[in-house]
Amino acid sequence: MSLLSSLLLLIVVARLFGRLFARYNQPEMIGEIMAGVLLGPAILGLIAPNDGLAGVTELAVFLIILNAGLEMRFSDIFGAMKGRGLILAVLSFFIPFLGGLMIAAAFGQDLMRMIFLGLCISITALPVAVKLMDNLGILHTPIAKFSLATAVVNDVVALFILGIVLNLPKSMTLADTGSAVGIATLKLLVLGLVVVGLNHLLNWLEKRNVNVQAFPETMIRVFGPEALFGIVIVFVLVFGTISEALGFHFVIGAFFGALFLDKKHFIASRYKDLQGTLGSITNGFLAPIFFAYLGLELQLISLSNWEFPLIVILVSVATKLFAGWLGGRIIGMQHREALGLGAVLNGRGVMELVVAGIAYQNGFIGPTMFSTLVLMGIVTTFLTPIFFKQVYRGNKLEEYRQQNRTEAQ
Repeated sequence: MSLLSSLLLLIVVARLFGRLFARYNQPEMIGEIMAGVLLGPAILGLIAPNDGLAGVTELAVFLIILNAGLEMRFSDIFGAMKGRGLILAVLSFFIPFLGGLMIAAAFGQDLMRMIFLGLCISITALPVAVKLMDNLGILHTPIAKFSLATAVVNDVVALFILGIVLNLPKSMTLADTGSAVGIATLKLLVLGLVVVGLNHLLNWLEKRNVNVQAFPETMIRVFGPEALFGIVIVFVLVFGTISEALGFHFVIGAFFGALFLDKKHFIASRYKDLQGTLGSITNGFLAPIFFAYLGLELQLISLSNWEFPLIVILVSVATKLFAGWLGGRIIGMQHREALGLGAVLNGRGVMELVVAGIAYQNGFIGPTMFSTLVLMGIVTTFLTPIFFKQVYRGNKLEEYRQQNRTEAQ
């Protein structure tokens, strides 16, 4: 099947399944994932994951992240990464990471498989968290602020460790390990300096009453009003490219780049137009393809023994829920809000698949471990909105939305 035919079938079935699930008060993303499982190698085998579809899903991830950045402020996310928020991020990474190490050790896996299982269990997928909270209308709440900050920290730490592992030679010595750690640390510092440096520059210009919006206004006068969307895309792509060049996933840089595009720095009069255009492209077309592609990745043929995958899924869900709840309580959240935070953090999705794919391509894990990690990513993504809706049953979710809208205003 050609790429265009695959996209046509995928988008139609994903949208139908998404609307069907929405009709029964379930998030559309669950139906979209199930559409991918149905069409993919796991059941019908009509569409297989390929480079063309993977490229489309990368674009989808990019626009999902951009859409989220426009809804949030840099100061909120950066503030959530400091103080008690950092404790939350550390707990939500290392508790699941230790759970993964123990499972791998119990099943007699080698050191590399232990590390990669721990990394994949500890990750929270930023795009999945964004899409879920956007669907639920809670992007303006403390759960969103802390969960997105935690997802960024978790993913950066996971990719930091991945960078160390990939820079290790086959016959590693203590000096080689130290060198790999040093290189990965330097790359992380460079990324942090770029982000923090631009933030300080914008604040400095604002204090001196410099019209920061003059630059995008000039660009639009030169290239025309229809160039608005392209200007935004190029700006965020620069950050994603810097992030990728330093060995981190482009999602990390793109998210920070999108956070800078608030109404203070952009053209306030055109902000609604930009959000409308972006929302139509992302929610109406690319996001369903992204979640359906997660379902395509599932290949049951490699999972002859279900004991290992089952334990991996149970431990990954339990450790992330517990870590999110514990961290939420430490930062002062009520019991229900902390549970909701743990539920949001539980989704792995794209970032976990990125790490698993790199490990598989480099020979660090075999097909059984890879299929287990893919299944874990799909199941946790599937369960995330179900858990959250169970935490906020009835009218509790609407009460939570209204309460935080009032406080934000």
